[in-house]
Amino acid sequence: MGKKFFGTDGIRGLANHDKMAPHNVLKLGMAAGRYFLRENGRRHSVVIGKDTRLSGYMIEPALVAGFTSVGMDVRLFGPLPTPAVAAMTSSLRADLGVMITASHNKFYDNGLKLFGPDGRKLSDEAEAEIEKMMHEDFSEALPRGEALGRAKRYDEGQARYIEIVKSTFPRRITLAGLKIVVDCANGAAYKVAPQTLWELGANEIIAIGVDPDGININADCGSTCTQALSQAVLDNKADVGIALDGDADRLIMCDEKGKIIDGDQLLALMAHSWKQTMRLSKPGIVATVMSNLGLERCLQNEDLTLIRTPVGDRHVAARMHSDGYNVGGEQSGHLLMTDFATTGDGLIAALQVLAEIIRKDKPASEVLDLFEPVPQLLKNVRHNGQNPLEFSKVQSAIKDAQSQMGASGRILVRASGTEPLIRVMAEGDDPILVQKVTDDLAHFIENSL
Repeated sequence: MGKKFFGTDGIRGLANHDKMAPHNVLKLGMAAGRYFLRENGRRHSVVIGKDTRLSGYMIEPALVAGFTSVGMDVRLFGPLPTPAVAAMTSSLRADLGVMITASHNKFYDNGLKLFGPDGRKLSDEAEAEIEKMMHEDFSEALPRGEALGRAKRYDEGQARYIEIVKSTFPRRITLAGLKIVVDCANGAAYKVAPQTLWELGANEIIAIGVDPDGININADCGSTCTQALSQAVLDNKADVGIALDGDADRLIMCDEKGKIIDGDQLLALMAHSWKQTMRLSKPGIVATVMSNLGLERCLQNEDLTLIRTPVGDRHVAARMHSDGYNVGGEQSGHLLMTDFATTGDGLIAALQVLAEIIRKDKPASEVLDLFEPVPQLLKNVRHNGQNPLEFSKVQSAIKDAQSQMGASGRILVRASGTEPLIRVMAEGDDPILVQKVTDDLAHFIENSL
């Protein structure tokens, strides 16, 4: 059975509908709980965190019912970044961790990200097996009486996570002297991000996106809507800006001039810095097919390799783990540094970048601009559920588009793993050609539906 519930990054959809309807969340909790009930003679446990969206109040109890019904104890941590849930899963020796979040999506969506006992996202095989178990009838095997699981709410999760994050920052330096804008997207990091920066000595912290009300998560703020960050940096004459997304596993930054710095530039900085300090485990980094050709050329100039994976930080993490790389990420801002964490962590990544700004004692604009991106354009084509990439005429059009780009550019067309969209991307040295090829191909796909 192929996967229908799980996408490129866990499960995501409209809250209280289809995948994210409570009865399906309940089934998922039961199936995932049974999947991880491997050892006898001890209590089994799951860690659950969530972001700030309204539907979390509905989804959390459905998960709790599913897990406790199969005999798993539940630790509830409330609003907490996704990487914190991964860290807690490992440090508390839980069987699995679950983050209730739709990441950068609007409040009306929600989703689930699952972590194994090692704090890493589940493999495709594990997800497929859990999906299969959701369709099985194991009601007769459910525990009774004292064998049922218990649920308990824990209040120390944020404090524990702050200490974990602080431990990754170099001890020889502090953030003293920096004025920092941090945009928490009205999401999971609205408390921990400003508090961490303050405890590390930042002179002045301008925190925005820190007033969640259940429906304003990612609304005109955060890493996917950076105008507020740029304006706040300029208005406050700040040294640097940090933008997280709703579950704080991705990072976009802003220099003192208001220029937005994406994940590719941050990856280039980490690769350059860690090569100089001999911290790279291998001469290269891992990124996805979406990363700019400019990053690849920048790395080549330093005799470093760019390993590309399918879109999704889960694929990046898996390749890093299998091949032994310790730096990787996505253009969208997922940055993975396995010396510090098992998954993308926006706050930890931000601290590593801030450390480089302090070490170099230069403005952020001079530290965070390592290469000139190749012109790149992305267009989305919405479809009705039938994947147009399966049409032979669309496949032929994609081949023709690649021929037009030639050796100096590339075409990438893929189905979104979280929305009914076809993403059409082109990049190359000729911006006029990039525009034309992207427009023509997107228009062709749209008309093929």
